Amino acid sequence: MLEVDKQQAVLTLYQQGHGKKRIARILQIDPKTVRAVISAGHVRERAISRRDKIDIDLQLLQQVYHRCEGYVQRVHEVLREEEGVSIGYSTLSRILRENGISVPAKEPAGHVGDIPGEEMQHDTSVFSVTMNGKKQKMICSGLYLRYSKMRYIKFYRRFNRFAMKCFFHEALTFRGYCARICIIDNTSLAVWYGSGSRAVFSPEMTAFAGNYGFTWYAHEISHANRKAGKERNFNTVTTDFLPGRRFTSLEDINRQAFIWATQRYAQRPQSKTGLIPARLFENEQPRLVKLPPFIQPPYQVHQRIIDTYGYVAFKANFYRVPHPHTSKVTILHYPDHIRICNGKQMLVRYQLPDEQVRLKNFSPPDMPYQREQPNNRKKGCKQEERFLREMNETVNRYIDFIQSKESTVTRRPRFIRNLYLLAKKSVPELFVEICKRALEYRVCDITIITNIAKQLLTGSNPVQPSPGTDENEFIHRQSYREGRFVQENAVTLPEEDNEVE
Repeated sequence: MLEVDKQQAVLTLYQQGHGKKRIARILQIDPKTVRAVISAGHVRERAISRRDKIDIDLQLLQQVYHRCEGYVQRVHEVLREEEGVSIGYSTLSRILRENGISVPAKEPAGHVGDIPGEEMQHDTSVFSVTMNGKKQKMICSGLYLRYSKMRYIKFYRRFNRFAMKCFFHEALTFRGYCARICIIDNTSLAVWYGSGSRAVFSPEMTAFAGNYGFTWYAHEISHANRKAGKERNFNTVTTDFLPGRRFTSLEDINRQAFIWATQRYAQRPQSKTGLIPARLFENEQPRLVKLPPFIQPPYQVHQRIIDTYGYVAFKANFYRVPHPHTSKVTILHYPDHIRICNGKQMLVRYQLPDEQVRLKNFSPPDMPYQREQPNNRKKGCKQEERFLREMNETVNRYIDFIQSKESTVTRRPRFIRNLYLLAKKSVPELFVEICKRALEYRVCDITIITNIAKQLLTGSNPVQPSPGTDENEFIHRQSYREGRFVQENAVTLPEEDNEVE
């Protein structure tokens, strides 16, 4: 039933000449309720409580519920068939919820005081960040000291257990201190099974936390206010850090986030108390856990095989191994670098490049230049595609067709490279006619395109080069002077069946 105050407000607004729908919008109530109050003409002081037509014994309901192991559909069948209780399924499920049988009663989270050095909070949140004019989803990881309000944030494209360990190492070693417990949600990155106070944490993450001197603590489900400081931190990121800033790369946004969190926000007085987090942190340091003088950063172990030319592949790049005496090596992946080892002996150390760097070769500075490329290096087709598109509008439209959804080409870079080779072996007039016919019949097979070229050369009206076209003109072309785009002697047409992808 509608509250007495709202009923009086409905009658007052109606007497002032407001319409019924307008009253419903102002008070945010249903129009039918407004009509009912106006029809009654007075305020009903006492609400009429609803009473179920079916009285069911709660003790019997609990026994049947536990007997059926919590399956409400089975409880409904047992009550109807064995106990003779005719009750609707929706009514049964409502009674189970209201009496706390199927859904346990929610306990309040309570209030925990801010004790110096006692607690820090961690969480992640997804943000839509504009980077180089394009919207991208980024995962923000944040660590928050509850007493001093100091925080540390960093953005990731992907966030897994190893990234979580690297973030904690970076955030804690930057300050040199940590709190005794860390409040987290029930994330599977740290929790093995269970939730809340019953959560069992992964042995790997338990050992990791022990190295720094803190323990994990998961809050109860739906009690996110247990780490309200961290949630408030993400709101501050949304309203204070992201607006009005421009980012060019992941490294750029993390650089600006580091300055904002550790310098600007740390020196800013809090809105309610006026306290400065940096000064509170100085007072809190004696109560915090001081980190050991040296902590080994987290790392992952990867096994790799050295290819013919002495390279190993890791994260879309290739790293040269100096003087390998074995075909297998171990890569130790640290947060900012990798170490290539042969057993216990470290062979070389490489600094990890930015995430945008792909398909690049890295070699030690003291090793001589090597012309040979890694075996598994993927060949692109950007230069070949640009050459073809600049030839003619017909060729340009055929390239668009190859890259559209109508095309059945599975390996498009390989197809474009073969098409480029055919263009290099043909005069421009012949190649344009080949692409025109291939586009007309929607041809997506390089073998059929080669047959079209043979038919155009041996047919009744073979395609001839335009007058004045000779070998010297081809030699002086811009593409010829720039050099070859691919190793043409290593890639042939499919009819020879020797192509290397």
